[in-house]
Amino acid sequence: MENFLSKYLSTHKDIVNLLESKKIAELLKIVKATRDTDNQIFIIGNGGSATCAAHLQVDLGKGASTNKSKKFKVFCPSNEIPWLTAIGNDNGYDKIFSQQIENFCKKDDLLIAISVSGNSPNLVEAFKKAKQSGLKTAAIVGDHNGQLIKLSDLCLIIPSKHYGHVEDIQTLICHAIAYYFMEIEK
Repeated sequence: MENFLSKYLSTHKDIVNLLESKKIAELLKIVKATRDTDNQIFIIGNGGSATCAAHLQVDLGKGASTNKSKKFKVFCPSNEIPWLTAIGNDNGYDKIFSQQIENFCKKDDLLIAISVSGNSPNLVEAFKKAKQSGLKTAAIVGDHNGQLIKLSDLCLIIPSKHYGHVEDIQTLICHAIAYYFMEIEK
C-alpha cells in the first residue's frame, strides 16, 4: 500500500514539473481579459472534470469576486441538470453544451473545457458552436491527442494519460488561476 502511494505521489510530482507554466500564464491572461471586458466565462466538463469545472466556477465567481471592483461572470453548464436532461432527451447528449452556448453566450465570451481525453462528443460540439459564435476557447486536457487540442485557441496538455493524475493536476491548474485573483489581485 505504501509503495503504491509513494509511486503515485512521485509520478504526480514528475508530471507537475513538466507543466508549461507559460501556457498556464497565457490562460490566466485570457481569463483576466475576459473579466476586464465584462464578458462571460463558461466552463464545461464531464464526470470528474465536471466537478473541477464547477469548482473553478465557484472559486472565480465567489472567492475571486467577493469585495472586488471587477467581478467574474462565470457559469458552469455542466451543473444545469434540467437543461442537460431536456437537451439530452430531445436533441442528443452530444448537444447538451452546444445548445446552452447558443442560448447564453455572445461574441468574445470565453469557453473553457476540462477533459482528460479531449474527445468527448459533447465538448467537441460545444467548441464547434463556440467557434461559430465568436467565443474564445481554451482546454485543459490529458495527453490523449484529443480533438479539443485542434479546436481550442489555447490548450494546456497535461503530460499523462492517467485519469487520476490528469484530474488532480487539472484541479491544481484551476486553483492556480483562481488563487491568483484571490491573493495577488487584492
